[in-house]
Amino acid sequence: MTAAPARAPKRRLGVIGSFVWDVIHGRDVRSAPVEEWGGITYALSACDAALPDDWELVPIVKVGSDLAPQARQFLRTLRHLAPDAHPVEVPYRNNRVELRYHSDERRSEVLSGGVPGWTWAGLQPLLRNIDALYINLISGFELDLETAQLVRQHFKGPIYCDLHSLTLALEPNGLRTWRQIPEVEAWCACFDVLQVNEDEVAMLAPDPLALAAKALSHGVRTLFVTMGKRGVVYFEDAGAGRPLRTALVPAAVARVDGPGDPTGCGDVWGATYFSRAVAGDTLEVAMRRAVEAAARNVEHRGASGLAHHLRGELHAP
Repeated sequence: MTAAPARAPKRRLGVIGSFVWDVIHGRDVRSAPVEEWGGITYALSACDAALPDDWELVPIVKVGSDLAPQARQFLRTLRHLAPDAHPVEVPYRNNRVELRYHSDERRSEVLSGGVPGWTWAGLQPLLRNIDALYINLISGFELDLETAQLVRQHFKGPIYCDLHSLTLALEPNGLRTWRQIPEVEAWCACFDVLQVNEDEVAMLAPDPLALAAKALSHGVRTLFVTMGKRGVVYFEDAGAGRPLRTALVPAAVARVDGPGDPTGCGDVWGATYFSRAVAGDTLEVAMRRAVEAAARNVEHRGASGLAHHLRGELHAP
């Protein structure tokens, strides 16, 4: 009898970010505040929905001991979760964010909790056997610049980063406020693909084109600037002395009655794009998939069951 051929090992997508428990005000004027998982759970759900079956998902995340059981329960809902993946429990109160929406795209944010960021010594062993790395600076404190530089130096696969809350300071009362980012060029040199939104651009450069020039001259291959309902602008280094490629990709229209829920759309967009890009999609195809996923996210409340929703599946709560 001929032995069956050995099955090729699955490739592994590492995801760095933070679990956050959200309390959301103003998302629906008819209801009381909503409490649910936020933070990296949106990106994890999007990766889970977008990855093909020959990839598996490796969350590289810390969680406070007060919410560790709930975080493990959430991860168990992910179809592509690697068998050896688990959150690192730390003896601190988990991060919590109070969000107050003033419009679909404008909100204030107050952070509490104390989950610490990664040191290189703690992170290095977790990056072994990782083929691609998605980083979302949900709190802004997951990595400092020195640690990000060491990741770039030692990790040889592609690295995607959503700068997210790196551009937010933390006031004594927990309110997040905008701050200018020093050493922008050094941060850019740590990543192959960089994602920011319009407000974040202003903390990094005078305008998106100036940021693109700065980022692409320091190692970033593709810069994405998300613009909410207007879509996404991308800037790509075409290489070999060819001119910069840039285009606006319009947002898809969500099929939902009322305003929908914009929470997590940027996270879903970036995680979907990178998952499809590492799976082999062209930039244009991966972006189209990301735009569609972000629109579907608007139709869903929260991250619970989101991966099922993004795949178009029915899911009992």
